[in-house]
Amino acid sequence: MTVLIDKIALIHVTDGQILSTRSRGKDVYYLPGGKREAGESDIDTLVREVSEELAVVVDPGTAVHVGTFEARADGQPDGTMVRMTCYTADFEGTPVASSEIAELVRLTYSDRDRVSPVDQIVFDHLRDRSWLR
Repeated sequence: MTVLIDKIALIHVTDGQILSTRSRGKDVYYLPGGKREAGESDIDTLVREVSEELAVVVDPGTAVHVGTFEARADGQPDGTMVRMTCYTADFEGTPVASSEIAELVRLTYSDRDRVSPVDQIVFDHLRDRSWLR
């Protein structure tokens, strides 16, 4: 039986570098975002999760779907998959590590081996579009 984790993530690329996060106690980096709660839309989840993790306010009217990606879930039992729906969006404020986030970093494609399996697929997608250096 396959378990599917439904996640929403923010793609924020500046000068060919993508904003990524590391949670406390983890050594792998993840795109900011998280799991959808019951009844939430993609954008509701994006706004809530990014606010919790980065302490910024996402402008929901600027959200643009970048893609939806699936891979095995990092650190989960075999058969657990993650489907991550990714958006770009404008936000107000300066991102800071908040909630369970221990560190914010800017990564390039050369950091691909430092991110979760689904994020690796996102990195490939973004490099193919010349977003990541």
